[in-house]
Order: sequence, then structure tokens, then C-alpha cells
Amino acid sequence: MKTSFNTVAIIGKFMNADALHKMQADLVNLARHLQSHHLAVYVEENTAQHAQINGFDTVPLSDVGDKADLAIVMGGDGTMLSVGRSLINANVPLVGINRGRFGFLTDLRAEDMLPSIDRILAGDFIEESRMLLATQVFRKGKLCHSGYALNDVVIKSGLRLIELEVDIDQKFVYKQRSDGLILTTPTGTTAYALSAGGPILHPNLEAITLVPICPHTLSNRPITVNSDSKIEVTLVQFDEAQLSIDGQFNVTLEVGDVIKVQRADKNITLLHLSDYCYFDMLRNKLNWG
Repeated sequence: MKTSFNTVAIIGKFMNADALHKMQADLVNLARHLQSHHLAVYVEENTAQHAQINGFDTVPLSDVGDKADLAIVMGGDGTMLSVGRSLINANVPLVGINRGRFGFLTDLRAEDMLPSIDRILAGDFIEESRMLLATQVFRKGKLCHSGYALNDVVIKSGLRLIELEVDIDQKFVYKQRSDGLILTTPTGTTAYALSAGGPILHPNLEAITLVPICPHTLSNRPITVNSDSKIEVTLVQFDEAQLSIDGQFNVTLEVGDVIKVQRADKNITLLHLSDYCYFDMLRNKLNWG
């Protein structure tokens, strides 16, 4: 990982114009501060448009990997999830400034952002690699959807119980009736999977966790498997169901659909200040004593 950066892209909560308007001053201050360090600065084009930021070069999110060697994301965890998926093919490390609620992924405080960014520019950081899940939906043997998840892939009923079959590495695991199933990376174990009773996995683990949502049989418990595992979920019976990727992209499912989930062949890299501690973060965010 580089310890010096020449070109920085700034990405705000580009999906939400109202939120961008509220953080306009912070985005402009950050861009000017980076320029004072003699860095080339790009503002993601939707961020610049919705926040009405002028006077800086802009770049589409899809081209950030070609233009910048560091991306600073200002928003919440949802923004980081979306940016992380979009930049999966770009070897660009991400730094998150929290302007959301939790900040599990965007861990720099907005009020401390300039001195924190100065520390990172000076090389005072640690890097952390986060795995993603590659997801494919097959309908009648044909691929009808594919995507990547940094947090989780959720198969969920819209009305009543859903019946599904799970195979791991071509071995039958169980047939389950429940409200759905969450397949999560270690990153996603502090999201929906945690609310559904799943375990918290440290992000440096190489694992995938399967968490049933309100299973009809209480003996159906969360299980964790090696990240090399190939998981297939077949939709057997339901009235209505959909697949959700990171809670941001939904696909309507049909009976007989097969969802294949496995580790993606690329990771994303997050940068934290050198004194960052995952357990401190958990204690603060989850209000542990």
C-alpha cells in the first residue's frame, strides 16, 4: 500500500441530494484542505452536482479508479457499501468520514476530519482488507442477475414463510421454512445479521455466515463456513420473495430460482488511523459497558 498519495477523489452521499446539501461546507473544506497539501482533487460528479460544489474537477464514480489513488467517502455506512461495490475493480483504498448514524465502516469523525486526514496523508494509518460476496441468480438454468455484496445477501419473504433448500459445496445442508436467510461477510455481521441473532465476526476472518430469519424450527441456528465455500440456495415455495444485496438492490424471485453465493475474487481496502481498534469501535457503537 502506498504511504503517499498524489490524487484524491472525494465522494459524498451521492444518492441523497438533501444530505449532500447539508454537508456541502464540509466537502468544500475538505477539498480545499487537500489542495493546500498540493494534491490533485476530484469531486465525484453526482456529489458536486447535488451539493452545488463548483471550482473543482469532477469524475464519475465509475472512473474514480482510473483518476485517483485514494478515495475519501463522506456519508454513512450505506454510502461506503455502495462505493465499495462500485470500486471493486479499482485498486483504490477508501477512507470513511462518518456523517451517518452508526459509522461501522465510516469511522473518522466529521469534527476531526482535517487532522485525521492529515495523519493518513502522512502515512499514519493501517490498512484493512474486506471480502465481498459474489452473487448469481439462476432462473430455469439461465443467469438472470449477478452482483457483489460487501455486507450481505438477503433472501426474504414478503408475506408468509418461505421454504428453501441450502447446499454447501454440493452437499445438502437443510430444507428450511423461515422468513428468509441472510448470507453475510464478516463486515455484515454487525448489520441485519446481528439483529437476526447472528454472531459478530472479526473482519479479518475468512468466513461466510448463514443466519436464518425467524426460522419455523428453533433448532435452525446460524452457521459459519470457510470463505472458500460455494453456497446454493434453491427457492422451493413461497407467495412472494426477493433477494436484496446490501439492502440497496432488490431482485424479485420466482419459485425454483437458484441463488449461488461465494466469495468474490477481489477485496476492497479500508484505511484507518493507526490507533484504530475494532473492539473499541464495537464497544462505542453497541454501547457495551
